[in-house]
Amino acid sequence: MQVDRREFFKILSAGAVTMSSISTVQARSVTALPAEAEGVLYDATLCIGCKSCEVACKRNNSMPMDHDSYEKALGVDGVWDAPKDLNAKTLNKIKVYRNGNATTRNQETDGFSFVRRACMHCAEPDCASACPTTAFTKDAKTGIVAWDKDRCCGCRYCQIACPYNIPKFEYDKAIPLVHKCEMCSHLQAEGGIPGCAEFCPTGATIHGKLTDILEEAKRRIAVQEGEEYPYQVASLKGTYRRTSDKDGSFIQDEAQDNTYIQRRPVAKYIDYIYGEVESGGAQYLILSAVPFEKLGLPRRGFKSAAVRSENISHTLYKGMIAPIALLGGLVFAAHRSSKSLHDGEEVGDE
Repeated sequence: MQVDRREFFKILSAGAVTMSSISTVQARSVTALPAEAEGVLYDATLCIGCKSCEVACKRNNSMPMDHDSYEKALGVDGVWDAPKDLNAKTLNKIKVYRNGNATTRNQETDGFSFVRRACMHCAEPDCASACPTTAFTKDAKTGIVAWDKDRCCGCRYCQIACPYNIPKFEYDKAIPLVHKCEMCSHLQAEGGIPGCAEFCPTGATIHGKLTDILEEAKRRIAVQEGEEYPYQVASLKGTYRRTSDKDGSFIQDEAQDNTYIQRRPVAKYIDYIYGEVESGGAQYLILSAVPFEKLGLPRRGFKSAAVRSENISHTLYKGMIAPIALLGGLVFAAHRSSKSLHDGEEVGDE
């Protein structure tokens, strides 16, 4: 069958029109966080590095102790639960920034500051966007990003996609799982709050509705350095169920009046709430007196890779016109090459 150029483009155009009438995918905008989204505020200026949050996190989530080479170097292997960073056994980690002689707290030069690393629960979670089996989902009400072991295929795309390097894979297991902070959702479902907030003695980590958490962060930034401020401890909610300090179960008291406030001088905050806009917004917000980049966080204001990549792919595949045009071009090039080769063979035969 001989197809000339005119007939070829007629067929190509008809195919493109047909495919575009079947399916058209629109590029989406940034997803808004749920109105009732839960939130956590971490104030690095209040953190004393006690790691109570790490202990509570492990207890509430039944995570094992984690030992590393630092213990072995000191000859105390198996004594401390002291991992250097987040891993498959540690969902929440306190780290420290040091500069120069590190003598002054909350100071960039010749100072130090703590920072708490955990899942940010992004409005546009890149882990969920990259997951081919929808093992990562964002709760429509609380906004918490959760992982479903029954859907996971073990590809680890989530690890590569997350800009905060949060999901951790069990490389030492025959049947590995992925682990990340889920904001103690199992406790919140029963009226409790995340362990990191409940057991923080200084109120460096507090829990509440995201809208309330954001307003609290703005109030703190607005206070002048040195002025006293009533820092709420544990939660901005009026009451919450307390867990036992032994096994993580709820104690007999159904609700604890949340009236514990500590008044203390305000540090010189950076006029920025980290997590408010990063990656489309997050439910874990951070305040600091030291630049966030110094604390190991991605640059301020970065856009969600999930939205950017999906918009590009949806634009390219809109109506399937671009793929059909590319395929048509390849077919046409192959046809011309084959015709030229055929004509050359005929000339050679003569």
